[in-house]
Amino acid sequence: MQVLHLRDEFIKLGQALKAAGLVESGVEAKEVIQDGLVKVNGHPDTRRGKKLYPGDIVSYNGEEVKIED
Repeated sequence: MQVLHLRDEFIKLGQALKAAGLVESGVEAKEVIQDGLVKVNGHPDTRRGKKLYPGDIVSYNGEEVKIED
């Protein structure tokens, strides 16, 4: 599991996917999120602007990213 450290209070889902290297662009992030392929804490989430906080876990394409301070 990859760990993504926050610089601010939160990070948005689309930004987190890009920062973790799970997608190559914001457009790709938007597409996979809207298609329901991304899960946040085990549940599909289709909101690209979903705010992620420490402790949240994002999974996509067999990879997981944990959000930490």
